[in-house]
Amino acid sequence: MGLSSGDAPEMWNVDESAKITALYEGAVNAGSDLFLTNTFGGNASRLKLHDAQSRVFELNKAGAEIGRNVADASGRDVVVAGSVGPTGDIMEPMGNLTHAIAVEMFHEQAEGLKAGGADVLWVETISAFEEYAAAAEAFEKAGMPWCGTMSFDTAGRTMMGVTSKDMVRKVGKLDYAPLGFGANCGTGASDLLRTILGMAAAGPTAPLISKGNAGIPKYHDGHIHYDGTPELMADYAQLARDCGAVIIGGCCGTTPEHLRHMREALETRPKGDSPSLEAITTALGAFSSESDGTDGAGPTRAARRGRRRG
Repeated sequence: MGLSSGDAPEMWNVDESAKITALYEGAVNAGSDLFLTNTFGGNASRLKLHDAQSRVFELNKAGAEIGRNVADASGRDVVVAGSVGPTGDIMEPMGNLTHAIAVEMFHEQAEGLKAGGADVLWVETISAFEEYAAAAEAFEKAGMPWCGTMSFDTAGRTMMGVTSKDMVRKVGKLDYAPLGFGANCGTGASDLLRTILGMAAAGPTAPLISKGNAGIPKYHDGHIHYDGTPELMADYAQLARDCGAVIIGGCCGTTPEHLRHMREALETRPKGDSPSLEAITTALGAFSSESDGTDGAGPTRAARRGRRRG
């Protein structure tokens, strides 16, 4: 939509509100029953990179207000999810981010989203469960329901080593539980669905969320392009449901056209049995690693096999 590389998208909630309105409307008009606000990097640590750490409440409130207006004007029930991304810092003891400071940053953002009219808070792309737990505590302080996903982008694990089964077990021990949890982003739709299968097998007590990228990112003509077609994302949506996901969406590279195909697939195709790993790779392409981490195996690159419709 014209955002320059390196600029903070959250500034557009104030400076380019018409474009953010159009962004939200694109998802809603394509059939989404839930969309995330333009506030992923809206915490003090991230905004400090743009000398905007004092504007956390303002920018999150503005992003949620635009979303509230779009949802209310849609004529149907649409959920406004207040997007909360990672702080960008590493938690103790490996890094300098303390639990208390993480809770404080997430709480500040949560209050802005709450004031703007978000229905639910939505933390995602988290690598360390300690940061996930800090977000849960912050959301409880704000008195807001929440959902949360992690990104399993390192041989079936998060960057900090969490597996799909680890997440199910740890979420079950949180004092303030999410309404739903799962996986987002990562290294492609195939890997993400293998993670969802791992979660489903671990006996989750809340609905599973699957939010896969629209293919694989490639640099083309001066910008990053995701090569997943709308037809591929339709197949992904169907397979995500068959894997056990209840809330199904698209992450990086997903456009309204992808969403239209995903919604149509979910409405017109019958639910099937849980797919095999071979069925997933045949439809969506090879996994990026041999193991998803739940077998204790270390990161090993997978041989390229199967086909992927680009």
